[in-house]
Amino acid sequence: MKAFRSSVIAIAVSGLALAFASHPASAQTVMRISVSTAQNSHQGVAIDTLAKEVEKRTNGRYKIQTFYAGALGAEREAVEAVQLGTQELTWTSTGPIPNFVPEVKILDVPFLFRDYAHARAVLDGPIGQDMLKKFESKGIKALAWGENGFRHMTNNKRAINGPEDMKGLKMRTMENPVHIQAYKGFGIIPTPMAFTEVFTALQQGTVDGQENPLSVITANKFEQVQKYLTLTGHVYSPGVFLMNKAAFDKLSPADKQAFLDAAKVAAKANRDRVDADEKTAVADLRAKGMQVVDKVDKTKYQAALAPVFADFEKQFGKANLDKIKAVK
Repeated sequence: MKAFRSSVIAIAVSGLALAFASHPASAQTVMRISVSTAQNSHQGVAIDTLAKEVEKRTNGRYKIQTFYAGALGAEREAVEAVQLGTQELTWTSTGPIPNFVPEVKILDVPFLFRDYAHARAVLDGPIGQDMLKKFESKGIKALAWGENGFRHMTNNKRAINGPEDMKGLKMRTMENPVHIQAYKGFGIIPTPMAFTEVFTALQQGTVDGQENPLSVITANKFEQVQKYLTLTGHVYSPGVFLMNKAAFDKLSPADKQAFLDAAKVAAKANRDRVDADEKTAVADLRAKGMQVVDKVDKTKYQAALAPVFADFEKQFGKANLDKIKAVK
């Protein structure tokens, strides 16, 4: 009987030991975040920094797995997954965002922002912070603004020396109604396409060109499939850290703050990488064979869009556009 009791106790003790090994006192929750570009990019820096900061600030209770180059789907699919809760986090450009939060469309109006300082002041100030709150009714928690940068035109047909050179070019655009309307105003044939398909489309000649910030052009090696680059800087392209709202709401107050603070640090790292890329990208792309038009008269491009701007004033309200332009 003694031997039987001893064996029962031994089994029970080993079972408890196994249970503690399987469920440590401080359990770790694993989440996923994705971007559409390579790890060695401003977007990769954004999510790598967020993952590191969250793990540090929560003492390892939350671990964020990072996925690059559209491994979990294109931007629109990733935002949908975050909204549905099948993916916890993503970092996305604002390209597909108007399909979920229409109020964000105003940020994509061409030539709205003077420079990086102006754009960042708008997003970090009351206008941008109020806009982040608009995501919550859609089941998404927007943690912080990041950025891609100012967008420029590339193509394989001809150098773009003025707006007239854009006419008839078949250009890949984001799935964004404001961009599409503006590019039609230039005489471009806009071709909406997920970013994950762009390199192949350029390689195969499905489209003549595309438009993106220098950070995106260099990170994705578009110089391999594009000959001409013009520094039009026609649209500022923000990015944003998104989280499933239900997943965010389950966090303790301290952990919610940890995620928000981590996103701020990650947004700064993201912007710092954009700044670094901007300093070296043009010389790098020229060295790799791209022909670059860097002397651009933006007033000509703005004049070409006069009818489109008139429509945007009706659509968004002149006062709202002026409010953004007035930010110092």
